[in-house]
Amino acid sequence: MTAIELYDTTLRDGMQGEGMSLSAQEKLRVAHRLDELGIDLIEAGFPSSNPKELELFELLASEPLEHASVAAFGMTRRRGVRVASEDPALRVLAECFAPVCTLVGKTWALQLEKVLRVDRAENLRMIADSVAFLVGEGKRVVYDAEHFFDGFADDPEYALQCLRVAGEAGAETVACCDTRGGTLPDRLASVMAEVVRALAGSGTAPGIHCHDDAGCGVANTLAAVQCGAVHVQGTINGYGERCGNANLVTIIPNLQLKLGYRCLTEAQLRSLTPVAHFLDELLNFPPNPDQPYVGRNAFAHKGGMHVAGVSADPATFEHVDPAALGNRRELLISELSGKGTVHARARDAGITLDDADAARVVARVKELEHRGYHFEAADGSFELLLRKQTGEYESLFRLESWRAIVEQRADGRVETEATIKIWVDGERYVRTAEGNGPVNALDRALRDALIEIHPHLAAIDLVNFKVRILDEAKGTGAVTRVLLDSSDGDETWGSIGVSENVIEASWEALVDSLEYGMQVSRRSATTATAPTPGS
Repeated sequence: MTAIELYDTTLRDGMQGEGMSLSAQEKLRVAHRLDELGIDLIEAGFPSSNPKELELFELLASEPLEHASVAAFGMTRRRGVRVASEDPALRVLAECFAPVCTLVGKTWALQLEKVLRVDRAENLRMIADSVAFLVGEGKRVVYDAEHFFDGFADDPEYALQCLRVAGEAGAETVACCDTRGGTLPDRLASVMAEVVRALAGSGTAPGIHCHDDAGCGVANTLAAVQCGAVHVQGTINGYGERCGNANLVTIIPNLQLKLGYRCLTEAQLRSLTPVAHFLDELLNFPPNPDQPYVGRNAFAHKGGMHVAGVSADPATFEHVDPAALGNRRELLISELSGKGTVHARARDAGITLDDADAARVVARVKELEHRGYHFEAADGSFELLLRKQTGEYESLFRLESWRAIVEQRADGRVETEATIKIWVDGERYVRTAEGNGPVNALDRALRDALIEIHPHLAAIDLVNFKVRILDEAKGTGAVTRVLLDSSDGDETWGSIGVSENVIEASWEALVDSLEYGMQVSRRSATTATAPTPGS
């Protein structure tokens, strides 16, 4: 089985995408997660480009990685510099602790004429001098041939000569870069086949670096590997400038599970979904639910026929086992669902349903979704609906009334106050609280009444709040759907409320979020106190 060297450039190329910003400490956390994932080379950036990069390299030097090697990024020597050792940027690379240096150099006449303003012979000398200097300083060198495929289209022999010169100077790998991201897979495969033939027997490994401007970053990378590339560059979640870089999160399982190349251990592959989501959360991006392999919808089934199929045999509608990627199957509840979906969701929640109960749940779901509910995004509310149907539902309280008052004062300040009156175990509780809005005030008042009895509720936080108007033609009188995402730090769940009154819809979703949170607490307590086998 051929091993593929994985090269991650999230911390350098990925950071060029819009909205991308991490502190040096956060980048260090990313490096450690990539190392645990099994990435072979982690490109940390330019060690001297700014104080943040300098700090990152200092942190990496003091916290060695277990598996990955750190790569410092730079360029071939500047024009007009007599020898590479006199180029300040190359000296920084040579003195940096990183054992690997990645040098980007030109291969396209348009770049030589318009950007570098050097002739072809001088460009070759710049490549050779720079690589040889760093190899002489004890560095492993990766040469990134920028605009390689554009250069090959313009002058194939010169583009290949750039690769040969780098290899002859000591580069262990030459990465062919589709810098503009516009090459299509058939053309890229044809060119990579020429590259592999040209480098055969030289000891220089062929690599690939793709961008996604034509939507082919992943496909191009796979095509390159199938033609003989053994070094793959990309970013986690496809982060990067313009349309992004080739997405390693999709590339890795395609290489390993589909094409039979060796990239990660099975345990490391199972951490792919958590790592992808970790990066999104750290960058404050919502994880893409439709991302292949790791997205929430990657193994989500909604239609009744599909659910029946995967219940009989997952291979009927799943091309790989989601658990192999650290993901899981989702059976989505909607008006399209059948009894099979309801039975499967009930089993997951530890609820016993007969066919008559399941049919009633299906009918109730269809009725509620016609009114505007959307249980596909509200798994917590759906489980509560299941429990109510079977009589396994324990309400946290009985509501007497709630009230929210919003007052704008003459000085411009807006004050919000909420009062709730509830009954718990035969005792009446009246609580009033202020908040930054009516939902916040209601939440604080309700928790104030319940936390003494149910301490677990203190650990539940609201992590997302979405409001949607369902019938815009009615203006401010429209029916409103409120979706809440809540978390206790271990599990995250959705709840829903629908009403013409946005505060009533919010209250309904809020109560469901807390009541489902108590179901989680009860399950955790049961698991914690259950006897171990053989005890």
